[in-house]
Order: sequence, then structure tokens, then C-alpha cells
Amino acid sequence: LKFGKIGNNVVFQVYGRDDNLFGRFLKRAFDLVSSFILIFLLSPVFILVSLCLIVSSKGPIIFKQKRYGIDCKPFTIYKFRTMNVLENEGEIIQATKNDYRVTKFGSFLRKYSIDELPQLFNVFEGTMSLVGPRPHAIQHNEYYRNIIEGYTQRHSFKPGMTGLAQINGFRGETREIAQMERRIKDDLKYINEWNFFLDIKILFQTIFKISSENAF
Repeated sequence: LKFGKIGNNVVFQVYGRDDNLFGRFLKRAFDLVSSFILIFLLSPVFILVSLCLIVSSKGPIIFKQKRYGIDCKPFTIYKFRTMNVLENEGEIIQATKNDYRVTKFGSFLRKYSIDELPQLFNVFEGTMSLVGPRPHAIQHNEYYRNIIEGYTQRHSFKPGMTGLAQINGFRGETREIAQMERRIKDDLKYINEWNFFLDIKILFQTIFKISSENAF
């Protein structure tokens, strides 16, 4: 907890982080170069998954959904389609174990986070980062921001493909409010403690935790 003075008044910094132009430039440069290289190297995977989606089920290859990014500005997130329905408006229900909406191939993609790979294009275009708070569906944002303290502070940072909460096991379905509160706690900790080497650490840990029993 940091504090300072404005005139004769003592002020406390509850949320936020020290930031600088070089830090933002370094993070963006790393995202841009890394996403370009990964898109190139993983292009065979993109082609193979696309062909399997065409053969295995009806619907588009890429699922697009509006989400909030930095400063709560909406952007379109990209994923490989894993369901036999496309939920973009109204009530959006999180996927659960044995969810009838998830295709067999989609279940495989979700288990190993392969469905998230198209977000490399989000990173390349600058709407996402490799590391940051995971962006939630807009409907879920509107719900949780009214019941979890500090929730909207996560939008002071660019959303990421992976984050501190994810390597700590908080990804996938959140059955209870306490699970989302724990995820937000890690998001805010990441924002307050961010440095370039923390991003590298999270990326390496993500590789070893790419499969999740909580991803349906």
C-alpha cells in the first residue's frame, strides 16, 4: 500500500501501478514480435484445426465475441469455434462439464487451450497482450462489477491470453462468487506488481499448465 500527500491531505493508493513509457513500449514490442513469430510457426496448426472444424461440425471456423479491453473499450475476441451454438447476445452461460453445446472436437480444443490460439491475432493488432487479465464476456462483466470490489480496475491493463490467475489454476468455469473473487485478486496483484520479467515467468509457467481439468 502506497501513500502520498496532496496539500495537507494524506492519500492512499489502493489500486493502480507505477508505469512508464519504456515499460509500455517493451511490453508492446515483445507482444508484436512474439505474436508474429508464433502465428508463422503455428500456421500448420491453424490450417489443420480449421480443416477438422469444417469436417466435424457445422458453423464458422472462428468464433467472434465482443469483450471489454483496456479502459473498458470493447473489442472483438477471436477463438476457434468449440460449440454447436454461437452465443453473442442475451444471457451467456459458461461451459460446464459434459456441456451439450460443446462438440467432441471442441472439447479437445478447450482442454489444451488450442481454441485460444486465434487470439494471437488480437495480440498482433494490439487489442490484447500475451499476458494480462483474461477478458470476460460483456454480460459477465456487467454482473460481476456490481458485486466484486475492485473488479473494474482490471481494465486499467490490456487483457491477456494468459495471466497470473490462470497459472494459479483459476480458469474455466466459476461456479461460485468466491472463485471469481480469487481470480480478480490475482488480476489486481498482477497489475500492481507488473514488470517485464513477471510476464516471462507467467508465459513459461503457462506452457506447463496448458491442460486444465476445469476447462470444459
